[in-house]
This record gives sequence, structure tokens and C-alpha cells, in this order.
Amino acid sequence: MKYITLLAFILLIVGGLNWGLVGFFGFDLVAALFGILTPLSRLIYDLVGLSAIWVAFDLLRDQGKPANR
Repeated sequence: MKYITLLAFILLIVGGLNWGLVGFFGFDLVAALFGILTPLSRLIYDLVGLSAIWVAFDLLRDQGKPANR
């Protein structure tokens, strides 16, 4: 389960960097690499969105656990 969370976190970083490029420079790296709304680019956008949901639920689930000391 930790590997999925790590992969989701990495995808969130990639997505965040892509949105930063869009916001600051108007450049969509995913679209530039894989085409505008091609099946592959849509898959990447979908995976980034699912990663956000996964990490959010993972953080909420960890709220009820005692801290490791």
C-alpha cells in the first residue's frame, strides 16, 4: 500500500509542476509530449486526478492513527 501512495505522491508532484507551467508560462508539458487530449494524455490527467483522491483519503485515514514516537 505504501508503494501506491508513493506513486500517487510522485504523480501529484508531476501534475503540480505541469499546472505551474500552465499558470506561469501557458505551456502544458503533458499536451506537448503526448498531444492535446489524446488518449494517452487523458490517461495521465486521469491518473493525476486519481492520485489526488488517493493521497487525500490516505491523509484522512492517518488522522485517526497515533503518532509514531
